[in-house]
Amino acid sequence: MIAEVFASIPAMIVLTGVLTGSSAAILGTFLVLRGNAMLTDAISHSIVFGIITVWLLTGQSSGPVQVLGAALTGVLTVVLTEALARSRLVKMDAAIGLVFPALFAAGVILISIHARNVHIDVDTVLLGEIGFVWLTTWQLAGVAVPVAVVTLGVVLVVNLGFVMLFWKELKLASFDPGLAAALGFLPGVLHYAVLTLTSVTAVAAFDAVGAILFIAFVIVPPATAYLLTRRLWLMLVLAVALSIAACGLGYVLALRWNVSIGGMMASMTGVWFALALFFAPGRGVVAQAMQRRVMRLDHDCRALVAHLFTHAGTPAMAEENTLRALVSHLRWSEPRARAVVLRAHDRGLIARDGGLLVLQPKGRAEAEAIFGR
Repeated sequence: MIAEVFASIPAMIVLTGVLTGSSAAILGTFLVLRGNAMLTDAISHSIVFGIITVWLLTGQSSGPVQVLGAALTGVLTVVLTEALARSRLVKMDAAIGLVFPALFAAGVILISIHARNVHIDVDTVLLGEIGFVWLTTWQLAGVAVPVAVVTLGVVLVVNLGFVMLFWKELKLASFDPGLAAALGFLPGVLHYAVLTLTSVTAVAAFDAVGAILFIAFVIVPPATAYLLTRRLWLMLVLAVALSIAACGLGYVLALRWNVSIGGMMASMTGVWFALALFFAPGRGVVAQAMQRRVMRLDHDCRALVAHLFTHAGTPAMAEENTLRALVSHLRWSEPRARAVVLRAHDRGLIARDGGLLVLQPKGRAEAEAIFGR
């Protein structure tokens, strides 16, 4: 049964995507919370320089040496970027823009010069090819398992173990680095540990999704989850779940439309983000638009009760405290006036007495508060 699963090409492709997305989302959650998400972009580009450098030195295009070399390049990128930012000669965004293009360009140049006839080419760097991960396998307990699945499985276990082991420290360092430092949690060390694991994950995912598409898995699912919740554990779970869903649906759509599988998986993370951006409860564009409308209505309700209070008990009350007066005297459109009256009625501020709008005790109290009585 297990052998049949690992012999299934679709299952291995999807599993590779799931392992990549899950490993990336676990670390990306903390990077997004700390505002360091774009360091992932720098790392994912600069590891190309590490990969080709290690290949030139050792002739190895995969394995522990490659992972270590590329991971160290990612850490070097972060160190150089933060050193430039600390110099105060340039800001962090400019520092990122200076360091990673230089390392990435150097890597591409080395590839174009020395690696023309090997599998390390620009297309692989940019996109990877998750559709071919099943071609390279290891024999484990007599079962042929794709190397990418084994590597990414180990990376996922390491990332998950790291987060579980240092959950309290990571949580505090993400929301209050100053307090974490005061308590001796070493937030700087944790930060570099997360970035080092991010570099390792990027290298492990290199053949599957490439250096560029990896960014989507690190940033987009956690950013989407951040729109849906403020609980850290739930944000992490949602980020992983969104990554898994993107991989499954992305594979199906890629086959249907005959497009890049890794690219479609990454694109689906963007679809989830767009849906959350517009429809997230409480924080989405639609929810915020509705909240603004309610706020405008409540503001108009205050104007309405003030208007009714001003004319209550006066000879002009019969004329002023009507819907028609709101249109003619307050210059409200009729739909706006009707919406405000309905809102004020629902809130118990006013009542209708024939065609007359009459303040209720709650509405009178609010009007008195407005006039300071």
